[in-house]
Amino acid sequence: MKTEPSISTLHEGNFLRLQQVGRWEYVERTKANGVVAILAVTDEGNVILIEQYRPPLGKMIVEIPAGLSGDHAGAEGEPLIEAARRELLEETGYHAAKMEFLFEGPSSAGLTTETVTFFLARELVHIGPALGDGSEQIVQHEIPICEVEDWLAKRFLDGRAVDCKIYTALFLVRYQIGL
Repeated sequence: MKTEPSISTLHEGNFLRLQQVGRWEYVERTKANGVVAILAVTDEGNVILIEQYRPPLGKMIVEIPAGLSGDHAGAEGEPLIEAARRELLEETGYHAAKMEFLFEGPSSAGLTTETVTFFLARELVHIGPALGDGSEQIVQHEIPICEVEDWLAKRFLDGRAVDCKIYTALFLVRYQIGL
């Protein structure tokens, strides 16, 4: 009978734990029950993207709205769809009348246990300014869906990184849902 290698904790910080199984090292979150990413599309056919500085890369990153579920005290069991609604409102100031599950998958299977659950937000209503969570400085953009690739290419040439989750969500929405 084959025995599973034991898991060792190499380091634990406030939010992350570095684990080892055999020779394999990986990271897991300690204070979240999931990650959500939201492709928000306005009734006019614009995609809402955000930009913010990300210290691990040392530069501005263009992203779709996203965040953690269950990472606040008292909200440990927060449903993913509610986290998606909350993150969209925090990062963009928009409420989605329709929030549709798209798919989920690992963000970096060789590095982390984390999976990302993607949602499509439609029938958006602008409630007010994006407030973030108090630690974020987010710049919001609304780009016509037919111009997104060119706009992203220009941002990249300007020195920003483009999160690949944008392309993943756009592909699914364009080719499977028909936007």
